[in-house]
Amino acid sequence: MEPIAPGAAVLVVGAGITGRAVLAALTPLGVRATLTDDRPTALTASAQQGIEVLDAGAAADRVSDFALVVTSPGIPPTAPIPVAAAAAGVPVWGDVELAWRLDRSGRFGPPRRWLVVTGTNGKTTTTSMLYAMLQAGGLRAALCGNIGEPVLDLLDQPADVLAVELSSFQLHWAPSLRPEAGAVLNVAEDHLDWHGSMAAYAQAKARALAGRVAVAGLDDPTAAQLLAAAPAPVRVGFRLGEPARGELGVRDGMLVDDAFDHGLALARVDSLPVAGPVGVLDALAAAALARAVDVPAEAIAAALSTFRVGRHRAEVVAVADGITYVDDSKATNPHAAQASISGYRRVIWVAGGLLKGASADELVAAVTPRLAAAVLIGQDRAVLRNALSRHAPDVPVVELVTGEDSGVLEETETSVTHVTRVIDVADRPLADAVMATVVEAARGLARPGDTVLLAPAGASFDQFSGYGHRGDAFAAAVRAAIG
Repeated sequence: MEPIAPGAAVLVVGAGITGRAVLAALTPLGVRATLTDDRPTALTASAQQGIEVLDAGAAADRVSDFALVVTSPGIPPTAPIPVAAAAAGVPVWGDVELAWRLDRSGRFGPPRRWLVVTGTNGKTTTTSMLYAMLQAGGLRAALCGNIGEPVLDLLDQPADVLAVELSSFQLHWAPSLRPEAGAVLNVAEDHLDWHGSMAAYAQAKARALAGRVAVAGLDDPTAAQLLAAAPAPVRVGFRLGEPARGELGVRDGMLVDDAFDHGLALARVDSLPVAGPVGVLDALAAAALARAVDVPAEAIAAALSTFRVGRHRAEVVAVADGITYVDDSKATNPHAAQASISGYRRVIWVAGGLLKGASADELVAAVTPRLAAAVLIGQDRAVLRNALSRHAPDVPVVELVTGEDSGVLEETETSVTHVTRVIDVADRPLADAVMATVVEAARGLARPGDTVLLAPAGASFDQFSGYGHRGDAFAAAVRAAIG
């Protein structure tokens, strides 16, 4: 049975990559699709391609004319169109929900087995590890979702198993998703501005646990609670310590499966490609999902032995004068930044950006013993500055501002440990000017043996086009500074 009746009127919200994938998927179904976006230029370009368009204000007013709304994942439930749709009783799906229903319908052959990974941190690394394990196990697999291509774009490709990374946004708009197995790695404050509350954020994550096998990190209290409440027939936990029956964990220096097999050794901890507790947890989560579809231990070990971590994830940029420079720009929330800092003995911490409503107090209190100094940038730097003042008052802080947002026209010393410096943009792009000043300040604070660590604890879109751009600008500034 088709998920949408032919001839039905469907409103597609968002003209970006997801919106284009949705339109491509809807066209063969014979529905009448209309595209809306709050960017007039995007609508004009789409109309020139023959797509029926409607401006966002009119779409919200006329939403009852449609049988379905399919939204891009970044659109929050409080936005005008979802609110109007809810009031009119019009269902709202995301692209993942559409992909799930299309796959279940059999339109593209036998339904795939979906293996879903979500969590505040570690999603991309875990999903990539899982994909490598599936391939090593001889399964026809595809990597998709919040990593790589939209699921919709892969439904017509030859794959039996999908390794799907999903954000809380995507899960919120996928109410009927029931994966073969799904994992919640961890849950910490993030995207609270979008979800409205920590409870709503956690409940979105919990949708990954609604299928046959639910997997969650037991060392994370919220993830463990979600697992205990999951409706899945099979519930599997993973932990850094010794596993109990029904869990994966570490025993005698080995990753061990005590859930799908009794005490099955999977891989040596010292062979893992990501150092520290984070690497162990990511590997355990990926292994749990792989074991849920019977990937053998030797394939898991082989995949981990050759796996390489992606860019901007604890990537060493350079070592000069005894100082190590590390790009962990992917640490876009406090939970990720805390895990990143915990991997180094003495850190010059480069942080700031958009904290998305998250607090920084718990993070700063946890890492204070490792902080030699901090260099703060971006829109929400005051949140970090205040947390440092409360929990680490003796840690030197250099706060970098632009003249426009500070009104400060020269470098000022506000306290013994806090200095405010104005970024000299001159004729350079803002991103380059920011990172050149960051590196200059960090080098002045560091001593041999220190690590200058870009682990921002915030999103990048206030001063950069994305975390990759932020990491690349940092790396370029380091190379320019050290010659």
